[in-house]
Amino acid sequence: MGLFSFFNRELAMDLGTANSIVIYNDQVVIDEPSIVAQDKITNKIIAVGKRAQQMYGKNNKNIETIRPLRGGVIADFEMAQHLIRELIKMTNISRSFMPPALRMVICIPSGITNVEERAVRESAEQAGAKEIRMIHEPMAAAIGIGIDVLEPYGNMIVDIGGGTAEIAVISLGGIVCNKSIRVAGDEFNENVIEYMRKQHNIVIGERTAEQVKIEVGSAISELENPPEDHETLGRDLLTGLPKNILVNYKEIAHALDKSIAKIESAILETLADTPPELAADIYKSGIYLAGGGSLLRGLDQRISSKTKLKVHIAEDPLRAVARGTGIALKNFNKFSFLIK
Repeated sequence: MGLFSFFNRELAMDLGTANSIVIYNDQVVIDEPSIVAQDKITNKIIAVGKRAQQMYGKNNKNIETIRPLRGGVIADFEMAQHLIRELIKMTNISRSFMPPALRMVICIPSGITNVEERAVRESAEQAGAKEIRMIHEPMAAAIGIGIDVLEPYGNMIVDIGGGTAEIAVISLGGIVCNKSIRVAGDEFNENVIEYMRKQHNIVIGERTAEQVKIEVGSAISELENPPEDHETLGRDLLTGLPKNILVNYKEIAHALDKSIAKIESAILETLADTPPELAADIYKSGIYLAGGGSLLRGLDQRISSKTKLKVHIAEDPLRAVARGTGIALKNFNKFSFLIK
């Protein structure tokens, strides 16, 4: 088994702001929202993942729903431990007569600080992992997309997750230049909530905003195959009564415009920092998009128009980072210098 012995078990984890994915034996075994529900009276964890998400925004005063990760990093250390521990339990790998030693590779944002990195490591250790290694998200995304990151060739990766957008130029197994900005899916949701409040006098929650983004979200105001208008339910600011309105994709494109402009600006800054030989490679190969944010309608067209480069959306972009983390774990000897 290469790095690990027969009595050890290996897990690759994409500990995401919105969703956490666990890979075991080259298979995605867990794909759950990164949410924990806790009983405020007993402090007992009552749900994690999809069950906790169903309670999010609908809980009573005795139940608290918590998202332990914000902006790509751990915001609640204790809840992050519970989240990781419960995700490990869901894999069932520890249910044996002699529980195996657990080794993990976890992907982290490229712009993470030493303190934030230590929080991730300590959370995994407290959750039961014996050995923890880390890999940066843009590198994991590139591997997951199928790019040969060890080649002397420049590739640009833009990974837009729930908490951060990671922009990186990769060559010879390293990140040559990169930017990590906290503008991604969560900020898109906040944009939708603010737009609905200002333009329609209606208050909606995060889950509803997420659904609006999925159903009619767009990065451009002119689509060839536009989605149908989406019925959105919320509370009227003036009367306090429940209210429903129809929202179209052009409205959401307007709501998201400023946030997407920040991502475009970060891409342009990264391109400006790219050495000329690698810039020539990127001109030929284009830009690769990964992460849930890359599914936003028309985003590839908008970035292509701004940069004058080809833009490719990864196959199954939601799992590209997790898939790359799993490949790096399986081929540890080949990618050992990428994992710290």
